[in-house]
Amino acid sequence: MNGRQLARTATGRGGWGSGGLRARFKGVAVLAAGLLALTACGGGGEGGGDADTKGGDKAAATRTVKHDAGTTEKVPAQPKRIVSVSVTMTGHLLALDAPVVASQATPPSVITDKQGFFSQWSEAAAKNSVKVAYQGFEPDVEKVLALKPDLIVGASSGAENAEKFYDKLSAVAPTLLYRHDDVSWQDLTARLGKDLGLEKRAGEVVAAHDKRVGEVKAAITVPKQSAALVRDNQSAMTVFTAESAQGRLLTSLGFTVLEPPAGKGQTQGGRSDFAEFSQEKVADTAKDSSLLFVSHTPEEITAATARPVWKDLAAVEDKRVYDLGLDTFRLDYYSAGNLIDKIEKAFG
Repeated sequence: MNGRQLARTATGRGGWGSGGLRARFKGVAVLAAGLLALTACGGGGEGGGDADTKGGDKAAATRTVKHDAGTTEKVPAQPKRIVSVSVTMTGHLLALDAPVVASQATPPSVITDKQGFFSQWSEAAAKNSVKVAYQGFEPDVEKVLALKPDLIVGASSGAENAEKFYDKLSAVAPTLLYRHDDVSWQDLTARLGKDLGLEKRAGEVVAAHDKRVGEVKAAITVPKQSAALVRDNQSAMTVFTAESAQGRLLTSLGFTVLEPPAGKGQTQGGRSDFAEFSQEKVADTAKDSSLLFVSHTPEEITAATARPVWKDLAAVEDKRVYDLGLDTFRLDYYSAGNLIDKIEKAFG
């Protein structure tokens, strides 16, 4: 079963200018008030708890949700039109079969389709008729308004961090923002499931992944050498730790993930999932470890391992250099499935 087939099994359907905006924001707020009046009917329980209703109208039930940018009231217990203002979060939502009608898109690149949707879930987006809300890293509030969402979901970390736009987005529809850089995709999936009333689906998604991990773990031969999870940055090298999403997945498959070089490397915000070191320091630490490259083209891997500091390593000489795929820098359900497929093919 490949990553796309696995996605179908768990999801059922296969699945970033403020110029002039301030002058028009009053109009946005007025129109948004009408949208909120249609969807809100009182406060709910705390953080994905039981939804409240008025007059027994289950369709109008709402809840209060604590998220990473604050607490939002009157979140639809069963949202019908979600707009994602984070291309990263969109993959997590699609895996849950959440009703995403549109998503932020990035400028097209080697890791996206021609619209700017991440390649690992672009097929699921097409099957669910997900439109491009806008392209770029700052939310286009007017375009989001035009989509008439009853819920907006976004990120409070990464390049598409929408925290400074939170008040404007909240005037359009209830808005939930989440960090995705310091949590496993499984934990984020469970949290979204709870907050969106999709707990059952979240459990199915994680269970399908765990089943696939067990199957592949039993079918592969894990090398005795540790696995160095690396990303070449030309002058330096990023090393992913066992606490990273990639490291946790490799560990669950039976691999021993190489610890980063001794001493402090350059990190972002004190994160423990990866650190950046000089090429020489990483090469000296890797020694006999297999090299597993995160988010590279085959040509980039060839160029990296041809450098004098790398070409004489045992892993290069013994051809223990592996391409984990372009979609493995940020893991969601889909890219995690693709990574498992890569591991099965390389070590099965």
